[in-house]
Amino acid sequence: MKVLLDTHSMFWWLANDRRLSPLAREIISDGRNRLIWSLASSWEIAVKVSVGKLTIGRPLQQLFADIVTGQGVEPLPITHDHCARLSDLPLHHRDPFDRMLVAQAQGERLPVLSADSKLSQYDIEVLW
Repeated sequence: MKVLLDTHSMFWWLANDRRLSPLAREIISDGRNRLIWSLASSWEIAVKVSVGKLTIGRPLQQLFADIVTGQGVEPLPITHDHCARLSDLPLHHRDPFDRMLVAQAQGERLPVLSADSKLSQYDIEVLW
């Protein structure tokens, strides 16, 4: 299975957080699955660190390398197609990073691994 990770899914996995659902744990830990990490999530983390809403305890470059290399995650760039799709999305969700994840999920035909119930209002598959 190929699945797009929401930002919190990866953070909860790395922290062994109990909020990560059993299904999410199973999907992330199953080496047969292809885990996809949107650059929108990296962008979201960088913004939150820069405004003081998130402390990660290590340099951002190291965190990103740990996610991609250490967790075997494939990065997904933001394309013009993703941006065009984003402009057509209804405003069920106001968070620009989550909206980009929805646009990417639609464009790449990927389910999203997320606890965010608002994402289910879009025409995408949400796993949790």
